[in-house]
Amino acid sequence: MTGTDGLVELEVTGYANGGAGIARSGGRVVFVDGALPGETVLAAITDDKHAAYARAYAEKIVVASEHRVESACPAAAAGAGCCDLSHVTGEHARELGASALADVLRRIGGFSLDELPAPAVEALAPESTGWRIRTRLAVGRDGRAGLRGRRSSTIITEPCAAPVAGLLDDVDALGAKPGTELVLMSGADGDRHAGELEVLATGGGRSGNQRGGRRRNAQRSRGARSGPRALRNLEGDDLVTHRVGDRSWEVPVTGFWQAHRNAPKTYVDAAVTMLAGVGVTGRVHAWDLYGGAGVFTASILDRGPAHGFEVTGVDLVDTDPGALAAAEVTLADDAVRIHRGAVASTLPGLEHAQIVVSDPPRSGSGLAVVDAIAAAGPDAVVHVGCDAASFARDLGRFAASGYRVRAWRAFDAFPMTHHIEAIAVLTR
Repeated sequence: MTGTDGLVELEVTGYANGGAGIARSGGRVVFVDGALPGETVLAAITDDKHAAYARAYAEKIVVASEHRVESACPAAAAGAGCCDLSHVTGEHARELGASALADVLRRIGGFSLDELPAPAVEALAPESTGWRIRTRLAVGRDGRAGLRGRRSSTIITEPCAAPVAGLLDDVDALGAKPGTELVLMSGADGDRHAGELEVLATGGGRSGNQRGGRRRNAQRSRGARSGPRALRNLEGDDLVTHRVGDRSWEVPVTGFWQAHRNAPKTYVDAAVTMLAGVGVTGRVHAWDLYGGAGVFTASILDRGPAHGFEVTGVDLVDTDPGALAAAEVTLADDAVRIHRGAVASTLPGLEHAQIVVSDPPRSGSGLAVVDAIAAAGPDAVVHVGCDAASFARDLGRFAASGYRVRAWRAFDAFPMTHHIEAIAVLTR
């Protein structure tokens, strides 16, 4: 190891869940953001407070990986905290994601992958750019909008390459006020819908509570920002139309909808196919937990009969009032009971379910919710995760409660980033 202008030279030998390269220095593991396995880099140490590991950022690539390419995202290249793998070929990024998922399934979930290997990561579209249908931008003092910088409050005004065509066109001309947040969403009509969120009050939306408090806050993350903050319409409509199959939803421009334009259909296709694949048949009741606007609910209602099962009723649970309002309209003619509240406190009052779909936020369902689902004894559980470590932890808890993973899939749901989405089906 040599030092140059305060930088350390590191040989990167692995890849960690979260997107960092893995190196070693002085007996410690160093997680190096911006570095790829096989590279030698000059890195700046960004966190040196821990005895077992440090964190760093690759400032200069001395020996580059064969998979490194010029960044496809101007914003990320300028320092924005968006597309952290925009400098990697899409195929290799998916290979890295698959290796990280396999690692946490073994290490955190406790799974042996001999009988059921970890899934490969599937692309949702041929291209890695132009997939994101919603985004939020900060508005600076000069009235210009952009993404926050990597680990900083600096506003980067270079465009991100992830949003669909037209979403970022002339955003400064929308007239959002300095210090506000610009919310942008593209709907089924292909038009842009934009709103301005007022400045977040000091202390709002965040909590310094202990682990349980953080998880509860994370569960509410899909709708938390839309509550106390006033929204001023700047373009299009406050409610944005989205479609999956023959159904449509009217979702607030600030509300939750899958970011990738192809994600909703892909996920519901996977869920229905997985349920049929483990032998779900006959008339069944279902829970749709963290169900949002009810896309999974609609899919199992509409498509179950073609796969050998009929859903006679669904309990849909979420905390986002905007998403649930959309669900109430779209599912008004169906046997669906909608519950606004935390999943953990709502589960005890629900009708027994033969199938459960669980799509928690990034923090996962957590031990209490997994235990409650397992104690209820459904025949099959489809569990979705947008964070590999949380997904592995939840599946490991299901396994400890007597459930077995029968199949799993993983998707490149956020191209040019380290994030992947995974879905598993479990039975007793």
